[in-house]
Amino acid sequence: MSPAYALYRLPFADHYVHIEGVTRTLSNYVQLNDAVGFVVAPFELTSSQPIVVIRPDVVEECEFDAANGTDGANEAYRTDKPNESYAIDFANFHAQLSQGTFRKIVLARCADESLPPTVTLETLFFRACRLYPRMFVALVSTPQTGVWLTATPEILLDGKACQMRTIALAGTMRLEGEQLNGEGEHVSWSTKNIEEQRIVATYIAECLEHFADSFNEEGPRTVRAANLVHLRSDFTFTLPDSRHLGDLIGSLHPTPAVCGLPKRDAFRFIIRNENHPRRYYSGFMGWLDPQGDTHLYVSLRCMNIDGACCHLYAGGGLLRDSVMEQEWLETEAKLETMRRLLSS
Repeated sequence: MSPAYALYRLPFADHYVHIEGVTRTLSNYVQLNDAVGFVVAPFELTSSQPIVVIRPDVVEECEFDAANGTDGANEAYRTDKPNESYAIDFANFHAQLSQGTFRKIVLARCADESLPPTVTLETLFFRACRLYPRMFVALVSTPQTGVWLTATPEILLDGKACQMRTIALAGTMRLEGEQLNGEGEHVSWSTKNIEEQRIVATYIAECLEHFADSFNEEGPRTVRAANLVHLRSDFTFTLPDSRHLGDLIGSLHPTPAVCGLPKRDAFRFIIRNENHPRRYYSGFMGWLDPQGDTHLYVSLRCMNIDGACCHLYAGGGLLRDSVMEQEWLETEAKLETMRRLLSS
């Protein structure tokens, strides 16, 4: 393959798209207004972590065998007790919530796993496609970003030209036992999860008021993603001018689902205090065409593959009543999404 390529499959699709091309780096979101190609954007935009757009010099739609998708019903390794670095980060972040500095803040962590020598990057991609039919799956490699694989349930922006949609996805519960046979329809949500999701939905609605002629909100409802369920609200809206898609993206990203509120202060606190830099985790990636189809997803449940080492990322939203052990287990459940792919 060329130095820059991407493979991606939309949720429930029976084919994937293969893109190769020259990369273009962008220093701000406004430059996305006239960009066309596969986009990889970081959580924090810096000179060493730019937005990268793969120009679609080669675009191929390819079929694959999507039969027997399980959405991850098998158990994977997990640890029940928080490690020392997470405990320190949690205490630091939670203190800010207790003091009233933030209404919500997201704490992320990184865990390293080995890539089995017999497993190729393409194997990981196809395993993710089969295991997680509900999710957006992408494998991308560029000289600027390195290699990243994601299987994410969260839409940042999706649609065609001026007819768009986005979602507010927050709140997490793990399915176990007989619950794995359903869609989470019998789950009872805690006040903490409901409040966390409402914070995200309110923020998105406020953003859309500045860009959309009108919008419609539906939800929240329970949706499944692998062994987890989340609360999701759907927003559909019409843009008066799709030439300002980059401005809207810059307003939405990062949403409180991966950052916090107040957004700017929470973002700065995360950058300064989180134990592991997020890099392209909790950024976004996908296909962008302001005059055509756009499919951008938040880069959750992802890993950076660096030789034989896989850096897995996961995070969770903290509120004042969050409990460290419960938040740790939530991140462990999210890490399972990528860990399942690494069996030889």
